Amino acid sequence: MYAVTRCLEIISEASRRVSDDVRQRPSSVPWKQIAGSGNVYRHDYEDVAAQMIWDTIHRGLPALKAAVAEELARSV
Repeated sequence: MYAVTRCLEIISEASRRVSDDVRQRPSSVPWKQIAGSGNVYRHDYEDVAAQMIWDTIHRGLPALKAAVAEELARSV
């Protein structure tokens, strides 16, 4: 479980470096929540429930993956 949580921390940190232009485009990606989630994973690790991680992986990451794919397609 630690490796999965660490990957979510990395995604959170990377989301903080997404340009304002990208964040302001219409999308279903909750950029602010993604950025903030890293603080929870890093500082409240003992309190992070497995269900929260499961929900993030199965409900949150597909939309993020789609948004990233869209941005990559724009840049080509």
